[in-house]
Amino acid sequence: MTTGATVWLTGLPSAGKTTIAHELAARLRTEGRRVEVLDGDEIREFISAGLGFSREDRHTNVQRIGFVAELLARNGVLALVPVIAPYADSREAVRKRHEENATPYLEVHVATPVEVCSVRDVKGLYAKQAAGELTGLTGVDDPYEEPESPELRIESQHQTVQESAAAVYALLNERGLA
Repeated sequence: MTTGATVWLTGLPSAGKTTIAHELAARLRTEGRRVEVLDGDEIREFISAGLGFSREDRHTNVQRIGFVAELLARNGVLALVPVIAPYADSREAVRKRHEENATPYLEVHVATPVEVCSVRDVKGLYAKQAAGELTGLTGVDDPYEEPESPELRIESQHQTVQESAAAVYALLNERGLA
């Protein structure tokens, strides 16, 4: 069986996490790899419906995603997980679940500055927050705890999507997971 792994892409809203994950998934699929992208927005809609954005609900959401990712990875799938996951302890709990099951886990910090994310504003969240229509926006008026030692740090504002995806691919290859 091909080795699976979880690649957790964390960063602010509009950092480029999902775009990078889909670019990487396409490349891996052309090589015959089994890949799933566990998009944070889709998970919230289908698996974590009803959860809010309190610290507790965000933790629960991250743990659910982490469980599904580990299950897929343990069964030979490369699970690409573009999820904000703002709290270090939540991400650490996911890492620990993977370690307990000897499932490879790589954390990628898509470290795009909030100023760049707010210009990209893919979902209009920063504009809504600025207009007073939204509170609790991660990185603006709600905390985002940057990873202290991710396996990879990407500054997407300095490279193309293809270059960012290639950097993650290189990490997977280096670890024998591509």
